[in-house]
Amino acid sequence: MEFNALQLVRLASARSEEHAKLVKELKRNSDDVVDKLFRDAHANAFSQFDCLNCANCCKTISPIVTYNDAERMAKALRIKPSVLVDQYLEVDTDGDYVFRTSPCPFLQADNLCSIYHSRPRACREYPHTDRKKMKQILTLTLKNASVCPVVFNVLEAIRKERR
Repeated sequence: MEFNALQLVRLASARSEEHAKLVKELKRNSDDVVDKLFRDAHANAFSQFDCLNCANCCKTISPIVTYNDAERMAKALRIKPSVLVDQYLEVDTDGDYVFRTSPCPFLQADNLCSIYHSRPRACREYPHTDRKKMKQILTLTLKNASVCPVVFNVLEAIRKERR
């Protein structure tokens, strides 16, 4: 299935009120209940979706790059961490290192990552819908619904289940 970023933004926008209501409802549940809902919906969504057909996250948003990430990436690229910072990173408004350009400078034409095994932790964990303590990042999850079809589908699955 061909990914359409504009269509996802429209769908997420159309469902934004319902998803916000869902998040408000989920916040009243225990961490265990919320985590299980997301874990199950996440597994189902990823069984039906291949990120290589999309890579919208790599094309439109930048992960936070920690010091350890920068060291690992620099080692994979065989450059010094300071060179990696100078060439690829900048400090955002929150004071975090992020990629200077979008799409990600390591995203290849076939949607593969040239530093996949050394990519930042935020990339490894994206879209964060299978982590513990999901309640802590529900606001971020709402934002990610317009970036990642899996996040949108996870929220939709949980919304339908909770009706």
